[in-house]
Amino acid sequence: MDIEHTMLDIGRRARLASRAMARAETATKNHALTLLAAAIRLNADALRAANLQDMNAARAAGLAPALLDRLALSDAAIATMAQGLEQIVALPDPIGEISNMKYRPTGIQVGQMRVPLGVIGIIYEARPNVTVDAAGLCIKSGNAAILRGGSEALHCNQALAKLVKQALADAGLPQDAVQVIDTTDRAAVGALITMPQYVDIIVPRGGKGLIERLIREATVPMIKHLDGICHVYIDDKANADQALDIAFNAKCHRYGTCNTMETLLIARDIAARILPPLAALYQTKEVELRGDAEACALLAGYPYLTAATDADWSTEYLAPILAIKIVADVSEAIEHINTWSSQHTDTIVTEDYSRAMRFLREVDSASVMVNASTRFADGFEYGLGAEVGISTDKLHARGPVGLEGLTSLKYIVLGQGQIRQ
Repeated sequence: MDIEHTMLDIGRRARLASRAMARAETATKNHALTLLAAAIRLNADALRAANLQDMNAARAAGLAPALLDRLALSDAAIATMAQGLEQIVALPDPIGEISNMKYRPTGIQVGQMRVPLGVIGIIYEARPNVTVDAAGLCIKSGNAAILRGGSEALHCNQALAKLVKQALADAGLPQDAVQVIDTTDRAAVGALITMPQYVDIIVPRGGKGLIERLIREATVPMIKHLDGICHVYIDDKANADQALDIAFNAKCHRYGTCNTMETLLIARDIAARILPPLAALYQTKEVELRGDAEACALLAGYPYLTAATDADWSTEYLAPILAIKIVADVSEAIEHINTWSSQHTDTIVTEDYSRAMRFLREVDSASVMVNASTRFADGFEYGLGAEVGISTDKLHARGPVGLEGLTSLKYIVLGQGQIRQ
């Protein structure tokens, strides 16, 4: 296969399809998504079989537990994919929406119209559900998509790609509106991220190594996040029961996700009361705790305890490992987060309204929460139907990227024959 020419052809066809998608009616796009949701449910057995092939190959290759967790396609995950598409159908179509219309002294009206970005390239590892989430959001937002999934999910992604293409065709939309690259050659990624004549934006969802490579090589703009170093701060005004539940869930609900807590901060005045029972919960999951000097003193006898180093404050473990630091108050917690955070998701547990509002204002992250687990930082949980990824960038899109994040605004002007004097 000539990768460069193949990718250029994919890009050319995507650009042509994007023009048809930009003018597609809402009802037509919704029909395609509804057909796809039904096809996923109808073909659940085939999808599980394809995923089993991928899982067996991944285990044989020694894939890390975090990636195996992302790769697995359970019955619940299949149902969630279909449900996510139906949620996207129920969302308002942003395309063509006109806003901020104002009359100018000359008599013209100036405003803005929401339009698709065009062609979106999405690169991801494991996670076959991303194939459906990305396809659904791109279809509804009037974009064309080029999807490059990881080699570990090849069989499942190919099975899903067939369903997507059939749904598009049955709805009267171009099949090239969603193209799934079926080669595992890494050169395909290199080509995709360096053809701005056909691709308008790249959205990477993968490990740090992938993102760092794209940052170095891409000539197409990206919406991205590098790490998910998420924090929970337990304030001395926290509800103790809530604090235990949130800190346990944020770490142990799933280890391999970017919204999993990696550092726990606890106010000094409440640490002796909160940390021992919380450690007992972590012990049931054999979580290794890496504590500062104060935390280690409070956790004497904990079987999975080591002393934290500065490297722990900047590490995304994606594993049953948690860094713990005792801080004086909310000021020190905010300072620590803004110093070490990856600006993904951070939460405060407190009953003090003023401290909660201060935390929301001053923590410089894409998602900032009060009295809730960091695991809620997700497009599905935010009511976006799904997401193509999480952005910690500050330009264009920030946080979970849903329909609106896949659109842009252009200025429109309405006149009645005015000429500039």
